[in-house]
Amino acid sequence: MHCEWTRAGLSVSTDKGRLNIELIHTLLSKTHWAADIPRAVVERSVANSINFGLYDAAASLIGYGRVVTDRATFAYITDVVIVPERRHQGLGSWLIGCMLAHPELQDLRRWQLTSRNASGFYERFGFSVPPEPLVGLAKINPTVYSRRRSHSPRGQDIASP
Repeated sequence: MHCEWTRAGLSVSTDKGRLNIELIHTLLSKTHWAADIPRAVVERSVANSINFGLYDAAASLIGYGRVVTDRATFAYITDVVIVPERRHQGLGSWLIGCMLAHPELQDLRRWQLTSRNASGFYERFGFSVPPEPLVGLAKINPTVYSRRRSHSPRGQDIASP
């Protein structure tokens, strides 16, 4: 299901066919969370997520975000970026609002995201440290995009010497 929201000559669309993968790759590779991300990884992430492209009046991509979800109980917001020249204009807020409004993502038990420095921004949308005594666990490989890798026949990643 493709969804679209419009406002003041701008639009947010979930149509993957409209996405500018090259620009998304460029934007993500300049972030602290996805520096050096290979284009093939971006392509796989787009293929396996609900994507939200933010477009100007000329239909050029000016923002992007995606949701990883089972569409039943859980959604994870990630990769929210706005092109530098359009930041601080409220577009990120609108993009997050559209993500939260997606009809297939209503009545989920849990929405989640992680942020190094934007927790105040996301608090405006109801995000907070969970009230119950949870411990957030993560398995993080910060060098995965910057080292050579090969793959075993079973699909397990093996670092190349």
